[in-house]
Amino acid sequence: MKTPLKALISALSLATGLGCASLAASPSVSSKPFGTVDGKPVELFTLRNDKGAQASITNYGGIVVTLHVPDRSGKLVDVVMGYDNVDGYVAKTPYFGALIGRYGNRIAKGQFTLDGKTYQLPLNDGANTLHGGTKGFDKVVWQAKAVKSDCCAVLELTYHSADGEQGYPGNLDVVATYTLTEDNALRLDFKAKTDKPTVVNLTHHSYFNLSGGGTILDHLLTINSDKTTPVDSGLIPTGEIVSVDGTPFDFRKPTAIGARIDDPDTVLQYGPGYDHNWVVNQKKAGELCQHAVVESPKSGIVLEVSSTEPAVQFYAGNFLDGTITGKYSQVYQKRSGFCLEPQHYPDSPNHENFPSTVLKPGETYTNTIIYKFSTR
Repeated sequence: MKTPLKALISALSLATGLGCASLAASPSVSSKPFGTVDGKPVELFTLRNDKGAQASITNYGGIVVTLHVPDRSGKLVDVVMGYDNVDGYVAKTPYFGALIGRYGNRIAKGQFTLDGKTYQLPLNDGANTLHGGTKGFDKVVWQAKAVKSDCCAVLELTYHSADGEQGYPGNLDVVATYTLTEDNALRLDFKAKTDKPTVVNLTHHSYFNLSGGGTILDHLLTINSDKTTPVDSGLIPTGEIVSVDGTPFDFRKPTAIGARIDDPDTVLQYGPGYDHNWVVNQKKAGELCQHAVVESPKSGIVLEVSSTEPAVQFYAGNFLDGTITGKYSQVYQKRSGFCLEPQHYPDSPNHENFPSTVLKPGETYTNTIIYKFSTR
């Protein structure tokens, strides 16, 4: 006869579609209510592996709410910033942990022309459109289900973005699959199809702090890139692609994030701080390759970021200002978190020399992002 605890675990696993039958069974996915948004119930799904790592993801905006990985002493550390409840994400969030779309990063003046027609998007970043518009993919409720897998904890989110939503053409059907692997990697696989030519640029926007709190200025960063795309005063690319040689954007060797963060650089940088796009040294378009590596000297946690995307946006939390109190009652000060967002170049639809973000009927958009954790 099953004990009550075993019976509970068995029932939970069956409810999530994993069919695990014993206490020793792993990986696992569980869920619990996380509030209501737009009159729709929101769930929080927790993925676990047999190493003790776990990731909690909500189907509101595909947000990674918590991500616990072991430090060098084996203690679990939550390495992402965010809120304890969905209300915080709805009320005020700088895209904590979110799934970004239909177009990540900025589009100048919220306009692009496709097949001779100009499309106007809502402006939500001064004179520009940022991260999809006023109600991007980070602000909608996705359909969610746990996926049966013998090797990993898997959550699948789906969303139908209607033709004309936020000004974008085409009905777009998106699938986002989150996998917590047994080697402590959180893998995101995106797929999308459209019935009309459109532009797509999906990414992920977790704010990481590998020490679990405090500043990220001591974190050691390496970016696999020789070039970056300079921006104007609105953080819109000028269209140039320039070398990082001799600039504070050279992270080809491990360098503390804070080492040169306030260096003036009027050619590449608008104002002190990092919020820029690096062109990844990718041998072949669409290949999975390393984008960046970050290490916390305090915790020993190492984050390796890999993706199939041609570029990565590195943001050092310049606009955090102490007005947000997040999980564990932490006050998020300036530069207390960093983002590494694999993606296409900002404003690509308006630059013919940038890799195209156009998706046509009959094609499938794909994008893989992997955040892998280890220790030193």
